[in-house]
Amino acid sequence: MQRACAAALLAKGVSVLKNPGKSKDDLAAIDTIQRLGANVTTAADGSLQIQSYGIEPKEAFVHCGESGLGIRMFTPLIALYDQAIRITGEGSLTTRPMDFFDAILPQLQVDVQSNGGKLPIVVKGPLQPKDIEVDGSLSSQFLTGLIMAYAGAGADGVTITVKELKSKPYIDLTLHVLSAFGANVTHTNHEQFHFHGSKSIIQPATYTVEGDWSGGAFLLVAGALAGETIVKGLDPFSTQADKAILHALMDAGVRMSIEEGQITVRPSELQAFQFDATDCPDLFPPLVALAVYCQGTSVIQGVSRLAHKESNRGLTLQEEFGKMGAVIKLQDDLMIIEGARPLHGAAVHSRHDHRIAMACAVAALKAEGKTSIDDAEAINKSYPNFYDHLQRLGAHVMVDATNNS
Repeated sequence: MQRACAAALLAKGVSVLKNPGKSKDDLAAIDTIQRLGANVTTAADGSLQIQSYGIEPKEAFVHCGESGLGIRMFTPLIALYDQAIRITGEGSLTTRPMDFFDAILPQLQVDVQSNGGKLPIVVKGPLQPKDIEVDGSLSSQFLTGLIMAYAGAGADGVTITVKELKSKPYIDLTLHVLSAFGANVTHTNHEQFHFHGSKSIIQPATYTVEGDWSGGAFLLVAGALAGETIVKGLDPFSTQADKAILHALMDAGVRMSIEEGQITVRPSELQAFQFDATDCPDLFPPLVALAVYCQGTSVIQGVSRLAHKESNRGLTLQEEFGKMGAVIKLQDDLMIIEGARPLHGAAVHSRHDHRIAMACAVAALKAEGKTSIDDAEAINKSYPNFYDHLQRLGAHVMVDATNNS
């Protein structure tokens, strides 16, 4: 959804987004493109019509909410403009590292001022594409922003070279969205990204936003633990990285059928599994909720990718699930989860992290007793209907608005 908003902003003309998301991150992306000059209207069928004239900011200020992708993707796009724009965020985003921009954007003739590598950031372009080498080990989101900015600037015959790229599927998703908007950006083994002038120009399009695998993963795990569940709207052929949840479920012995338009999961005897989440770190929370109920010890690789999320997710998962009786060990880049221990309801805290709140809720479905989740509304960042969907599946969910639990 956020990538489609960015592409529609760069495509001069009218684009239509069908099945638009409504999470806080989605709404922040819509607000950002409006501040950058796009006119957004909602049609009777719920689709969004986006009229864009390119990047023509209505004011010298953009607020990206708490979206890590939003801040990292839109900053290079904002740098296409020839006047100074101040970029801010909120919550955990204010402490997440952004010094990538301090190092890279000046090489592209962009003036950058940051708060010691943190927000707020002030950028002044226009960005001038050229051959450049970047480090892709921290986050692929920075690269997504650069690729989109280069395409938006009409880059021709230049190459972005990337070292140690993590989360390659997320870049595939970026290229997929760009292709849907008519832009052809090619790559060589995800190490060099090539731009081809007019062939890479982003054009207006009608685009249908896919169902979100990162949110759907929690429902699939819930079905594997607590009762037959049918999830619709997830494309098994998607380029989304979190589609890999299917492999983990199969390795854990989950009974599952995949049909056109829907996936059905059923509870079964679960076995320990090993999974490399380096390219899909957002799967750690639902995978932990699955692993604690598996027979044996499960191992998930890629813990180093979790330090700079909404919380330090490795430690947060260890501590919050520990309150429910789970034993989780962190060893180098591995998370080791001892399964088949009886979990009990407990008072846990989301740490203001949407995926921690959802993971605790899913684990609570099979725990003995009641679990209360403080700051439960953190789910609104990505999946505002999550608790409603659990209730539709038969879970007993009570929301206490007085203390956000």
